[in-house]
Amino acid sequence: MSRSNTQALSNPSNVAQFLSWLRDETPKKLFINDPRARIFLVSFSMLFFELLCIRWVPSYVRYLSYFNNFILLASFLGIGLGMLSARRQRFWYPPFPLLVLLMVIIVGLNRFELHITTADVIYYVPGANQNGSTENFFVLPLIFGMIAACFIPLGRSLGQLFSQVKPLTAYTFDIIGSLVGIASFSIIAFLSVPPLVWFALLSIPIMLLSSRNTIVLVAITFFVSVIITWQLGRGAYWSPYYKIVLYPTQPAGYIVDVNNAGHQAMIPWQNKEPFYKLVYKNFPGNTFHNALILGAGTGSDVDIALHNGVQSITAVEIDPKILQLGVRLNPDHPYSSPRVHTVINDGRSFLENTTNKYDLIIFALPDSLTLTSSNTSLRLESFLLTQDSFKTARSRLTSNGVMVMYNYYRESWLVEKLANMAGHAFNNQQPLVTTYAGWGRAAVIMEGPRLATIPQGTYGTYHEHTPTGTGKLQVLGQGYYPLTNATPATDDWPFLYLIDRSFPLLYVAGLAMVAIFAVGGILIFAPRKVLRRFDWHMFFLGVAFMLLEVKSLTTFSLLFGSTWLVNSLVFFAILTSVFLAILVNRRFKIKRIGLFYVLLFGILVLNIVLPPETLLLGNLAARYLLASALAFAPVFLANIIFTNSFRDSEAADIAFASNLLGIMVGGALEYLSMLVGYRMLLVLVIVFYTLAFLLRHRKKEGVETAEVQQEIAEPSLP
Repeated sequence: MSRSNTQALSNPSNVAQFLSWLRDETPKKLFINDPRARIFLVSFSMLFFELLCIRWVPSYVRYLSYFNNFILLASFLGIGLGMLSARRQRFWYPPFPLLVLLMVIIVGLNRFELHITTADVIYYVPGANQNGSTENFFVLPLIFGMIAACFIPLGRSLGQLFSQVKPLTAYTFDIIGSLVGIASFSIIAFLSVPPLVWFALLSIPIMLLSSRNTIVLVAITFFVSVIITWQLGRGAYWSPYYKIVLYPTQPAGYIVDVNNAGHQAMIPWQNKEPFYKLVYKNFPGNTFHNALILGAGTGSDVDIALHNGVQSITAVEIDPKILQLGVRLNPDHPYSSPRVHTVINDGRSFLENTTNKYDLIIFALPDSLTLTSSNTSLRLESFLLTQDSFKTARSRLTSNGVMVMYNYYRESWLVEKLANMAGHAFNNQQPLVTTYAGWGRAAVIMEGPRLATIPQGTYGTYHEHTPTGTGKLQVLGQGYYPLTNATPATDDWPFLYLIDRSFPLLYVAGLAMVAIFAVGGILIFAPRKVLRRFDWHMFFLGVAFMLLEVKSLTTFSLLFGSTWLVNSLVFFAILTSVFLAILVNRRFKIKRIGLFYVLLFGILVLNIVLPPETLLLGNLAARYLLASALAFAPVFLANIIFTNSFRDSEAADIAFASNLLGIMVGGALEYLSMLVGYRMLLVLVIVFYTLAFLLRHRKKEGVETAEVQQEIAEPSLP
């Protein structure tokens, strides 16, 4: 090391500057001093970083692929704790860039594999046995705590800024920053750019928020994070849903790995598993003319359909990058056939909107390994695999058509559940089921009018026997499956991977962990005088609004698909409704806020009364208008109520922090949908808005009483 460098490091002013940055002390000599601009930048950074964590962390930590909601809870907890700490005069805490670097290192060093033996929740895996110990529940608190810690310095900055401007002004710039953050990340998803770009973009607003003294440290720290991220993602493709890695196989093709799980094999059609070909074996002679393949992926199902003489194939795939890889790299190049028409869309959405009839509809191994959004427990395929969806598929079949499902399944009860859903959807007709054992456990379920053409006596009632073959997959059982009363997955309760309405212990333990972090964090970071002013009215508004937002997201996912674009547009629409509510409260002095509560309760009751399937109108424009009225009208009214209360807040930082912690609790209560379904969550929404209204009324009476007492104690001068 040179003498000049040694002197620079030993310079007391430089050391003090570095220690000041490490302690996250209030920066001096800022690049941007205007509090409104800083609120915009902080809010953009928080929303952008939240979406970054939701996309990036589960791509390496597979455990979180089914707990994305917990990343959202961690972000709200971290922001809320940071805002509650804003009034602390002395607050030594690591800066945001350093915490981000630490998170990247932790994820990079702990790229866990998924080995869970519980049957409470079904996890994708081809094998029937998941014994292993390389990952366990303790991954969840490790990542949850790390993400929450990252958001604390951002939340603290936002809390300090909220005390410098009027509440509605602060909230306005907060919403604008969030809107720009969503738009930016949506563009990133559309362009499929890699995470190193995400982290590089995140560094820009953070550097603008820093001081002239620390910007070099911020830049260096983010540069190291970007380098590590680049190293972790080398050779990967990034879609709007997954990190995709291809592994070459012999003699040709690739194994497609998504988020560290072997998702599908892009290999010659002759080498595919026997269940792909069973429907053509049962109905030989090139008798299928028009086929619909839902979840076409890289083209294996299309490939086999072409080689079995299907004349016209519509291949629907939700992930554009996976489809592109299939077009380029599938060794048989099935997508180059003029008989194949490709569609990028959600499978359920396509089923609802198509007017075509098909004599073969294939549900092709639809297991997404990811959730629709950070706000819900739904996977991409949840609304595709419901009894209501199978009824829609029945209506899209010709009079001699057949619907086929096949996949690897961990549990025999899941095969029974799917067989029952298919049978009841097809007027209580027993489906033809074939199960396989050996390398994994798989099943094929066939249903539809074409089953009547199978010669009588070919198959009896479903029964199992000891496999005698030597192949990787051997037939375990076959026959017509007797229907039972197994609980079906429906559009209101779309939880295929739960055996019944329940609250799995895995989630109970997870939410208990969240509660421990929340209570401990509040006691550590919030000054006692701040806790005494905790705003329970705003807290209950947050709980209710989060549950309302979840219901809006699930409604639009059902009606218009679970694609990244639909979810982005819904989030954007919700934030836009918040912005409009702010403008209304700026323009008009609303005195009778109780009227808005009455209107809100009325629309919520209407949403409870109407089952989800009534919204699936044939006319797309009419469906959109009805869905918007039922989903966004309560969101807008709820934001009128919130902004009206927030406008009059005496301590905007505490009020906003209280609301964020309420939103976190609402996100946790979303898991009650596993017990009651999504429609009944609206009952909780009404309960919490009622509590908020009563607390607002009580708070208002308290303020008026205090004002009267002050006037008596201090009479006005003549």
